[in-house]
Amino acid sequence: MGNSGSAVKVCTDHQGGINWLSLSPDGQRLLTGSEDGTARLWSTADSQCHGHLQGHESYITFCHLENEAAFTCSADHTIRKWDVVTGQCLAIYRGHTSIVNRILVAKDYLFSGSYDRTARCWSVDKEKQIQEFRGHRNCVLTLAHYSSRDVLEEEEEEEEQKVSRDLLVTGSTDCSVKVWWVSSGRCYQTLLGHTGAVLCLTLDAPKRELFSGSTDYTIRTWNILTGEQLKVFKEHQGSVICLELVNRHLYSGSADRTVKCWFVDTGERLQTYKAHKHSVSTLKYHAGILFTGSGDACARAFNSKSGVLQKIFRGHKFIINCIQIHNELLYTASHDGTLRIWDIRGICKRNKRRLKKERPGQGRSSQKGSLSRLFNNKVGCVVQQEQGE
Repeated sequence: MGNSGSAVKVCTDHQGGINWLSLSPDGQRLLTGSEDGTARLWSTADSQCHGHLQGHESYITFCHLENEAAFTCSADHTIRKWDVVTGQCLAIYRGHTSIVNRILVAKDYLFSGSYDRTARCWSVDKEKQIQEFRGHRNCVLTLAHYSSRDVLEEEEEEEEQKVSRDLLVTGSTDCSVKVWWVSSGRCYQTLLGHTGAVLCLTLDAPKRELFSGSTDYTIRTWNILTGEQLKVFKEHQGSVICLELVNRHLYSGSADRTVKCWFVDTGERLQTYKAHKHSVSTLKYHAGILFTGSGDACARAFNSKSGVLQKIFRGHKFIINCIQIHNELLYTASHDGTLRIWDIRGICKRNKRRLKKERPGQGRSSQKGSLSRLFNNKVGCVVQQEQGE
């Protein structure tokens, strides 16, 4: 059954549920975005709050942290950029006409997806909209981005593509995935096959592969260049809420209370991770361990290869919306408004010893009301219908 764990610290500064948690690339800071309409910056060195970002007029749906700037998006239809040292708002990006539920920062671009059925591209520094991506028939839930230089050969490029090789991928509740040229806003591919809302996306750019998870209980793999559907993974019995790709192993968390691991080259399911008492809302792979967060208010650690449950982290009162890992500390953010910090050195050390014993090449490596804004924005009543509290 695994051992229960107690948090080494509980941060209770927010006055509302925490919808997202972001870790800076240098690992020095964490950013939380909350139902209380504010974001907070935390130091990973001392676990203290060092910044209170105020200005949004409604709840924050999602946040993203760079080393020098923080980004938040909100139900107030705007995106804000913040200085991580002073907490000052540096820019407000206006243009969306409904809830902004996802943002993504890549190079000098800021991308956003909204309930207004559009995605948009902004200049990070100039507070200016560069492009609008219009074509979805319903809200844009999830985003992915990469440079097409990773997937296109020189002889395959058109003149337009030579100007800008950046592609934006959007998933929508209209059951489709669209691939767009950032430079022109033109839709390059529309990927059809899902029969439910597309909730999550992940990319393997060198392999030209895109993975999409949906409320139709399936994961689909696409060739991003040709639009061809390569495989359909069908074993889940509930909406696929989150995906993570690690070394050609795809981990999928679902409303059916399980995570599954797939070997994407063959489509074979290698492992199913059980023990959750509600939907799996978030997951993260770290050093041979699969960490999950669930609607049952617990985080869990599984041996990624054997599927054995190694630890249960109890203490939250509502759904865990996001997890991050840094310096063998696990950070969990919940709709109960708390950020909890857990020491995972013990299970990391045990797992490292286990990995050393294995011969190289041996086997395959491997809530009150609505649950939270995560489900409101990504799943809505679909998940609640599949799994009532």
